Amino acid sequence: MTRAIAARVAGFTFLFYIVVGISSMAGAFRGPAAELATDAQNASAVILALTLFVVTRVEQPVVAALGMIFRLAEGALGSALDLTGITLSQPTLVDATLFAIGSTFFCWLLLRGHMLPRALAWTGVVGSAIVVVGLPLQLGGLLGAPLTMLMWMPMLAFELPGGLWLLVKGVPPSPL
Repeated sequence: MTRAIAARVAGFTFLFYIVVGISSMAGAFRGPAAELATDAQNASAVILALTLFVVTRVEQPVVAALGMIFRLAEGALGSALDLTGITLSQPTLVDATLFAIGSTFFCWLLLRGHMLPRALAWTGVVGSAIVVVGLPLQLGGLLGAPLTMLMWMPMLAFELPGGLWLLVKGVPPSPL
């Protein structure tokens, strides 16, 4: 898969992941549709892990591999939780933490590699870092609503335009 194709697939997947996630939180899916939506989100995490690795590995392969590992773990843990039927908030927060750590690595590489506009890439780095810090605080009972919802807003502010950017514009060619 070329970087150009991987960037566009990642862009589409970002948008799909957000739409399904917000729709699920809003209760738009019930019964088998809810299970399918959860499976789609877990698959999206795996697709993002692989496509963002392809896009960012030219900048720093080890950091890109770390991002991929955390996003793959997010998809795998989510799938394992679905198979076992566990719906506790603690495993979900761990899953979200894996997402945030992987996202931090990838956003850093998107910034360093000038693959997205600077302000947008910085929004992703800062937004991911906020969630990386906030989720353990939430898990420990030190952070509650409405901050637990507000901490996700910078990520939304990154992923919507970032997904559109990758889908429409892709990334610049890799340096030789």
